[in-house]
Amino acid sequence: MRIAEIAALVGVTTRAVRHYHHLGLLPEPARRTNGYRDYSVRDAVLLARIRRLTELGLALDEVRDVISDDAGRELTEVLGELDADLARQEAGIRVRRARLAELMESPPSAEGPVSPALARLLSAAPATDSPMGTKDRELLVLYDTALGSEQFYEALRPLAESPELLGLYRQLDELADAAPDDPRIAPLADAFVAAIPDEVLAAIPKATGQPVVAGFGEALLADFPPAQAECARLVMEALATRTPAAEGGPS
Repeated sequence: MRIAEIAALVGVTTRAVRHYHHLGLLPEPARRTNGYRDYSVRDAVLLARIRRLTELGLALDEVRDVISDDAGRELTEVLGELDADLARQEAGIRVRRARLAELMESPPSAEGPVSPALARLLSAAPATDSPMGTKDRELLVLYDTALGSEQFYEALRPLAESPELLGLYRQLDELADAAPDDPRIAPLADAFVAAIPDEVLAAIPKATGQPVVAGFGEALLADFPPAQAECARLVMEALATRTPAAEGGPS
């Protein structure tokens, strides 16, 4: 048989046959006097086996192990590993479908796909055109991706629904073009710290033992204009040393 004939018989392309030759999976057959390869039935049987193994999902290097006559692994071992891998993929797909179902049932969010808990929090918060309010929502989406904590969102909900927060956003917006020594900064930072409930403090990574990426604080402050950055720095500094009242410390 010529290459086109064996390819048609087994149901593969001539390109695939040549590729298997190149990889050493299918030995090159003897050639006729006219230079054409002359494939035997034995070659067709081996090619058919290669096709069946690849259709099962085996990589070509695994196929080589299976068909090897010497130190290759047993077919049952390779198929067992393949079955385990498929089982992991199936489990992953089930998790992703469950996640998609949650997202489809959650309130829509302008920030895109977020966890159901964060979607509920964002939908409960009053609408605002504050640039700082928008930035805060973006940071929550980042938190949701990196850490995500339903406890944190539930603790944050009273603050997110409070009209007081909108007032704080407006005051922070007013510092966009201010100097870092503006006298409004310290009182505003104190107001932000006072507005944050102990339950929120207890749910942030510092209190839960979750790791915070090194350098994030610096990157966060660099994203603000100078006066707003100074206000955020004072808030972060105060929260880092504040102990929730539930733990018996000062609030």
